[in-house]
Amino acid sequence: MTKWVYSFGNGSAEGKAEMKNLLGGKGANLAEMSNLGLPVPPGFTVTTEVCTHYYKNGETYPSSLKADVESALAAVGKIAEGTLGDPARPLLVSVRSGARVSMPGMMDTVLNLGLNPATTEGLARLTGNPRFAYDSYRRFIQMYSNVVLGLEHGAFEEILDQEKEDKGYEHDTELEAEDLKRIADRYKAHVKAELGKPFPDDVNDQLWGAIGAVFGSWQSARAKTYRRMYHIPDDWGTAVNVQAMVFGNRGETSATGVAFTRDPSTGEHLLYGEFLINAQGEDVVAGIRTPQPISKIVRERQGGKKPSMEEALPKTFAELNEIAKTLEAHYRDMQDVEFTVQEGKLFMLQTRSGKRTAQASLKIAVDMEKEGLIDRKAAVSRVEPAALDQLLHPTLDPKAEKEQIAIGLSASPGAATGEVAFTADEAEKLAKDGKDVILVRTETSPEDIHGMHAARGILTARGGMTSHAAVVARGMGRPCVCGASMVKIDLAGGVMTCGSHAVKRGEIITIDGASGQVFKGRVPTLQPELTGDFGTLMGWADSIRRLKIRANADTPNDADVARKFGAEGIGLCRTEHMFFEPDRILAVRQMILADDRYDREAALAKLLPMQRGDFEGIFKVMEGLPVTIRLLDPPLHEFLPQKDEEIAEVAKAAGSTPAKLRARLIALHESNPMLGHRGCRLGITYPEIYEMQARAILEAALNVEEQGGKPVELEIMIPLVGFKAELDMLRDRIAQVAEAVKAERKKSLKYMIGTMIELPRAALRAAEIAQTAEFFSFGTNDLTQTTLGMSRDDAGGFLTDYLSKGIIARDPFVTIDVDGVGDLVRIAAERGRKTRANLKLGICGEHGGDPDSIRFCHDSGLDYVSCSPFRVPIARLSAAQAALTIITKAE
Repeated sequence: MTKWVYSFGNGSAEGKAEMKNLLGGKGANLAEMSNLGLPVPPGFTVTTEVCTHYYKNGETYPSSLKADVESALAAVGKIAEGTLGDPARPLLVSVRSGARVSMPGMMDTVLNLGLNPATTEGLARLTGNPRFAYDSYRRFIQMYSNVVLGLEHGAFEEILDQEKEDKGYEHDTELEAEDLKRIADRYKAHVKAELGKPFPDDVNDQLWGAIGAVFGSWQSARAKTYRRMYHIPDDWGTAVNVQAMVFGNRGETSATGVAFTRDPSTGEHLLYGEFLINAQGEDVVAGIRTPQPISKIVRERQGGKKPSMEEALPKTFAELNEIAKTLEAHYRDMQDVEFTVQEGKLFMLQTRSGKRTAQASLKIAVDMEKEGLIDRKAAVSRVEPAALDQLLHPTLDPKAEKEQIAIGLSASPGAATGEVAFTADEAEKLAKDGKDVILVRTETSPEDIHGMHAARGILTARGGMTSHAAVVARGMGRPCVCGASMVKIDLAGGVMTCGSHAVKRGEIITIDGASGQVFKGRVPTLQPELTGDFGTLMGWADSIRRLKIRANADTPNDADVARKFGAEGIGLCRTEHMFFEPDRILAVRQMILADDRYDREAALAKLLPMQRGDFEGIFKVMEGLPVTIRLLDPPLHEFLPQKDEEIAEVAKAAGSTPAKLRARLIALHESNPMLGHRGCRLGITYPEIYEMQARAILEAALNVEEQGGKPVELEIMIPLVGFKAELDMLRDRIAQVAEAVKAERKKSLKYMIGTMIELPRAALRAAEIAQTAEFFSFGTNDLTQTTLGMSRDDAGGFLTDYLSKGIIARDPFVTIDVDGVGDLVRIAAERGRKTRANLKLGICGEHGGDPDSIRFCHDSGLDYVSCSPFRVPIARLSAAQAALTIITKAE
């Protein structure tokens, strides 16, 4: 027979900490604290399995649940010496949610349940404190009416404020018993007027109404949103915790508060938190009264005048401090605890692993290892990889005033403030004039690269997490907000509108790439600090991980940033990004406009020394580490202008005519360029392009070696191969160039030739392709597009629906689609290595910086992942945690 209810209290419990999947985090930890002999008010937990049953069976409960709850409630009453609904010795309970992972503020709570006119009078007699009794009753009516009956919280606050105003009171604590009794009556009258029926006085109806409301809150809009944000499965459900009330509002020796065993912002080892005397828990978080610090040292730092808990209730503080040490030692992690002091007696209401900043997370992990609480593996596993973004980019000052005008996707982390520029040329000019710039575009294209580089941050009205703007911004380390659909740009008028807000060219905005928010005006930022703890933890992570971590880097500066963050090579150097530089775009366009191979080679001859110089700079920075260079990939039309005035300007500079340039644009036009004349197909049609690039690469490597640099571990990558014959043909061309360079320089050079696996056919024919390819790099951006038949730039319009309706669990352009795209990766890896046992395997799409995708790469036996430079630390830590998962399973 299934057990639906687990009791705790009086120094023992039926559950324990390891049962959080069944009891929820709160219930499991209440049981654990009871088993530790800590002062926990008695109660019971209705399991998460009841929640699952509730939703699977038309919102009905298991048949035996009512009897189980009655039995558990009687046991609580025996310990607490009271009975629910008994006016002589009333038992009051709290009803709280408790999912298996913490979802702070997302689900509902009801306090003081069990009060009605008779039990309130009884509580007043029993305690000799009518004010306390009626304060508890009016709080219960307000909370129950909001949480269970669905009435707006604000109407009750208005009644309370009116009463205080009539009496000339400023604080709730000035209200007397008769005032509170009158407020309770007005609350009940409001309920009856709104609902047409009285507030429930039957305590059993109250209890089951609250239990149903907690289960119902699992499917509330805010809970669903939170689960989507943090990838919490919908079918986990929540538990319900029913617990005897203890009261922090019973006078000056009573209090309630929240404490952390270490400072959650800095990680400093001290008891940190807030409390209120003569209050209940919601007062601390609701902002009705200003809480006081728990520790004296914190009060002194803040310059507070009111006494800390350490000063006001020294004996209770000392007891709380000892319990905090006990809990931290037991759980081996920083704890977030809730407590109540009832007439001098301390009660623990909750403990859980505390939320913390990235800075605090690093310090706590490193300090706890030094203190002997945890080992290095545990320390590495404690830090959330994605949280490291906070340490690598500026963040908005949380205390600053902000006026939000738009919101989009958090495409690249960091905060930036600057003048609005609507074109790349504007942005570049403003930056040269010493101005900070935010480039605002409907969407970006490769032609905007110079403006993106000049800008402090980028905002686009269209595009998703893997759009051009997002990918390039992450690579550059620029904050970026994409897909802010409420942003409308009037380029001619020089203004953007966001609903009722208008921002003109040159006016200041601030963007937060971590949250996707856009603010009017200047918002102060905080600069990141990389402490010694960062280096310590990263060193531990590097000693654990198997996967190598490379970076996607297209310039010596990118490569230098990547090296500083610990990159062990370059997994993707995109040569086309170099072509957009102002000093070479003209030669590129002349090459595209050329009528024959002779003219193309003349234009390419101008590009050769430029490309060679680019590669030399990168090779010098990388100092012998592997560098994978992808030959030209995008279709040629991306390098040509589209607007009439630009066409005329380019035609004149290129020694051509606007008519000829337009004709070339028409000839290059494709209905679906992503699947068109790009990648290796360009190399097949125009082999001289790839020949020039191969020569530039090989000569650059030789030049660096001859100048005393370390020998380059060179990998030349041919993109978008679908047929072995394509790779063979281009491999032979590169080999011919290599032989020519060898003859000219009287020196040979080692290099590898491989391909990007971006097409399903390439993955399926990997055994054949590996006969030629010496390495595979999975280009999972395009492999996702070609496998799912989705454009990454356009899918944002419907992926939200797919996510909200449960068709997919994660955005496949952010986290790899393990069952589809992932299967192709595994097939290609297995078949490729059957042909070539030492085949090097890596990934260079945006997934290379996503922690869950990195775990997949580790499990699939890849050799390395490659990501944007600023995500290298995230990848290093994620790879270590993936290795620890395997170790843990083995143990």
